[in-house]
Amino acid sequence: MRQRHFLNLLLAGALALPTLSGAARANPVVLFDLKSGKVLEHQDAFKRWYPASLSKLMTAYVTFRAIAAGEVALDSPIKVTKHSAGEPPSKMGFKPGSVMRLDNALKMMLVKSANDIAMAVGENIGGSQEAFAERMNAEAARLGMTGTHFVNPNGLYSPDQYTTARDLAVLVTAIRNDFPQYAPWFSIEGLAVGKKALPNYNLLIGRYPGADGMKTGFVCSSGFNMIGSATRNGRTLVAVVLGEKSAISRAETAAKLLDRGFDAPAAGSTTLAALKPYGDTLSPNDLHDEICKKKTKQEQSEAAPTVAAKDKAKSPYQVKLDHPTLVAVGLGDATGPAPKAFVDPGSQEYADVPLPTWRPDIPVPAGAEPAATGTAAAAAQGDQPAKAAN
Repeated sequence: MRQRHFLNLLLAGALALPTLSGAARANPVVLFDLKSGKVLEHQDAFKRWYPASLSKLMTAYVTFRAIAAGEVALDSPIKVTKHSAGEPPSKMGFKPGSVMRLDNALKMMLVKSANDIAMAVGENIGGSQEAFAERMNAEAARLGMTGTHFVNPNGLYSPDQYTTARDLAVLVTAIRNDFPQYAPWFSIEGLAVGKKALPNYNLLIGRYPGADGMKTGFVCSSGFNMIGSATRNGRTLVAVVLGEKSAISRAETAAKLLDRGFDAPAAGSTTLAALKPYGDTLSPNDLHDEICKKKTKQEQSEAAPTVAAKDKAKSPYQVKLDHPTLVAVGLGDATGPAPKAFVDPGSQEYADVPLPTWRPDIPVPAGAEPAATGTAAAAAQGDQPAKAAN
């Protein structure tokens, strides 16, 4: 009888584990099916984490919404301000006053992960960094990203800028379903700026079969973050990986998750919309000393080498692409309408989203279910997403 009771306790503990398959991990991950929203694996999905450059996905989403609302166009001018030009690497390094098309700015932000360009986009679209952050938080609230708060458009460290793996999965769902026309931008292998080639920091692109997105991120306090997506036989899976120790390990972890997902049945036991909060949702992990204590300032960037030369041959995700397809970007050719908020910084009109008042560290009630809203919620439940406005 005592043995049976012990076995029952073990079984109950196993069933309570949030990870649906694979070994336990020390960092948050979510693997899900984009079309159905079914969650195939998750670990610490509601753990608060610093997003780093994954913040740029929300910057892109806010901008896509602004384009759909008629505030700006793809050929609208984005002007580099003195503030944006002063942001630290990774960056393009354009001088204050430089002007580029919005679509080129977004490609530089997504592929090069340029902090200066992300800030310029935010300041031009929102009128200021603070006003753009309000828009980011408005969208997060509308989508049901209950564990997320933004302070800036590029993801540079702030203790008040945080998210969760689950919330990032909701954001990816919204981007891919609401704005499929921009999906090719997330799978660009590299950029050509004059004679200079800039490779994508996403090491799955061009190396992992079917890889088609999405974004990487790194600051010392977050470690190496990644959202990797791939499509095979009409099925798109997305892996969210936070807090890895290097650019190589985050790519390898994402690839292994995707491999397991494609090898498994399409059905999952829950959806993103139905996944309930668990674990510590308020205390972020700060990896600064673990990741960066012995690194120079130059090494504390996503652009810095992350593995020793002797280790490069050990991973297929460190191999340089032989003939990457490069997309040409640069300054000029911005003939479209200037962003309304940049012309009139006092303007608070934005799409159909009310700007929220931030209330920090409000815990989610026990048993509460964070309900994603809008098309992200519909997609997570397997419904047809609404069409984005033209």
